[in-house]
Amino acid sequence: MKKRDSFQSSWGFILACIGSAVGMGNIWMFSTRVSLYGGGSFLIPYFLFIALIGFTGVIGEMSFGRATKSGPIDAFGSACERHGKRSVGEALGMIPVLGSLAMAIGYTVVMGWILKYAVGAFTGSILAPDSLDGFASSFGSMASAFGNNFWQILALIFCMLILMLGIGGGIEKANKLMMPIFFFLFVILGIYVAFRPGATKGYQYIFQIDPVKLADPKTWIFALGQAFFSLSVAGNGTLIYGSYLSDQENIPSSAGRVAFFDTVAAMLASLVIIPAMAAAGAQLNQGGPGLLFIYLPHLIQAMPGGRLIAIVFFTAVLFAGMTSLLNLYEAPIATVQEKLHLGRVPACAIIGVIGVIVSLLIQGIVSDWMDILSIYICPLGAGLAGIMFFWVCGKSYVETEVNRGRDKAFTGLFLPVCRYLYIPICFFVLILGIVLGGIG
Repeated sequence: MKKRDSFQSSWGFILACIGSAVGMGNIWMFSTRVSLYGGGSFLIPYFLFIALIGFTGVIGEMSFGRATKSGPIDAFGSACERHGKRSVGEALGMIPVLGSLAMAIGYTVVMGWILKYAVGAFTGSILAPDSLDGFASSFGSMASAFGNNFWQILALIFCMLILMLGIGGGIEKANKLMMPIFFFLFVILGIYVAFRPGATKGYQYIFQIDPVKLADPKTWIFALGQAFFSLSVAGNGTLIYGSYLSDQENIPSSAGRVAFFDTVAAMLASLVIIPAMAAAGAQLNQGGPGLLFIYLPHLIQAMPGGRLIAIVFFTAVLFAGMTSLLNLYEAPIATVQEKLHLGRVPACAIIGVIGVIVSLLIQGIVSDWMDILSIYICPLGAGLAGIMFFWVCGKSYVETEVNRGRDKAFTGLFLPVCRYLYIPICFFVLILGIVLGGIG
């Protein structure tokens, strides 16, 4: 039997998980929510939820994947097989796999935008418009149906070439390169912005605590949504990365590092974007693609050395997005390998062809596409994975797997907190997303 591919080092695995967690949400949504919900008043609940989800859901999905050495379908099937219901588990496991593929396809569209802007930063074309309306028009034409075919296909080809190299030779090496560069570039940007006149107003706002905002349920709801989606708990990506882990890995320790560096990435982004907006006398109330592709380029254009700043910024964003895209495509690729008994390269080719075709077709509706997935599929996948591992597999199984690779047993509170707090939170996120039109 062919040996299963795996991560070659502990930090390689951790950087891959950080890469999967650090994505557009850390850049185009976190800063906006910090701005909208009172700076430090938002950060307090956000840090609490990061700690809670990092030490429950992230540990659970990593441990579940390592225990079964498989993707979601076989992992869910293995859990239900203990009760003679393997086919039920496999059917439910299709939900996070298809969700991961659909999310990857939507993300491919976004990565096409980012790649075009990253290249355009070097040529200077993205800073060419002479007004905010010009930037909006330029983005609008690119984000329309079939408006960015070449760059989108190129981004997907780049992603698939890395994935074809495998876990240790592709995903791990790519993250070992891209994640440190991402952090380094954002630190450079943060230092630059710190010396801009008026930037101190942005820092003051980030860390101020407004009791009214802190008491507002909306602040807590959107802090929960930001933390939940930032840590990539969806029953797919974190689980499949865990399946490539050795039994010697201390999973609770790794999960803590992932949660910490994901938070550092989000804070770095906010320490760049919010002070930059403050220095320009602008209010940050626009999140999503509009912030990244319209408002920030317009702001960068007016900065001294704007072209160099654009190059640094969009290169960092490109690396953050690509590491997330690798993670999203890995679950469906691993499933094709497991179920069709194909090699790595043909499995990547099959998923790549599906990704190209569908992503080209959804260019004009990608926002609605991603909203549906984040509202319904991601929290449902996380909740199902939680039920399978923390309830169906049983107490003894969970404690054995979580403590594997540790010198000292993890806290006895872990399982009850996961069962009675984390799993309900997953479905709470689902319900709130439906009611409020999305909280991620």
